[in-house]
Amino acid sequence: MIIAIDGPAGTGKSTIASILAKKLNITFLNSGGFYRTLTMAVLDGGIDYKDEKATIDFCKKQKIEYTKDNHFILNGKDVTEHLHDDRITANASQVSSIVEIRHLVNDLMREITKSLSIVCEGRDMTTVVFPNAEYKIYLDASSDVRARRRFDQGVSDMTLEELKASIEKRDEMDKNKKEGSLKIAPDALYIDTSNLTIDNVCEIILKQIS
Repeated sequence: MIIAIDGPAGTGKSTIASILAKKLNITFLNSGGFYRTLTMAVLDGGIDYKDEKATIDFCKKQKIEYTKDNHFILNGKDVTEHLHDDRITANASQVSSIVEIRHLVNDLMREITKSLSIVCEGRDMTTVVFPNAEYKIYLDASSDVRARRRFDQGVSDMTLEELKASIEKRDEMDKNKKEGSLKIAPDALYIDTSNLTIDNVCEIILKQIS
């Protein structure tokens, strides 16, 4: 079984997908983590991601492992705790916009789902990666709410205003990517989470799939 969750940054996709996975006793697959892991590799390797060929060639040589407890291992090193550092957040969208990088990550995720039931979340899970998923959900929220959520998480050194501007810039980039752009699948369940708690959202989704 595949439960695919789409939506922009800060709508609670990762948290909700993780909770659902635990409640349903299936694997949580964080697609954004794959892109963030590759972004870290690119930045640490001194690769200019504007040079797409060099970036693609470099990324193909990286070894990424995904553990059952949702950790990302890059070339033998657990990098999970640093994947939301500001430098990664500021560059992940640009790296993930490279079409061949998206193909690389999509292939990795599809391989994982061959033997596992999963809850996966990302920007194009329901439209590109798993268009035939049994259940599709699109989570949304206003940019003000999403900025406040990120600010309250305390994982960024940005001000609330800077976070909002960053989120709106990322939304614009994500909606205009050459491939895997942010869009709502026609058959997805749309949920505006702006005024809902995490438990509220999970309850709505669980009722949908029960």
